[in-house]
Amino acid sequence: MLGLAAVKLVLRSLPQMVVMATVVNMALFLPVGGALALAAFLLFGVPLQAFVSFGGEVPAFGGVVIWWGVLLVPSLVYAAYMMPWAGKDA
Repeated sequence: MLGLAAVKLVLRSLPQMVVMATVVNMALFLPVGGALALAAFLLFGVPLQAFVSFGGEVPAFGGVVIWWGVLLVPSLVYAAYMMPWAGKDA
């Protein structure tokens, strides 16, 4: 069970973790998204426009925003794992 000090540390570090995840996501969005699109094309024959727009269900810009959000999840996990949780006192 987490103590009050640990919960305060996590809540205080949450904005920093989200910023770190956003930076990581922006840096990796194009190469990872490109690799996923290439894999979808080579393995299943899915064209880039269909991949980005989820088969034409959403506009291309909306698809890019959705893909950015999907790829933000592993970036948040990475940021949470790499965050120095010891605090500034250690």
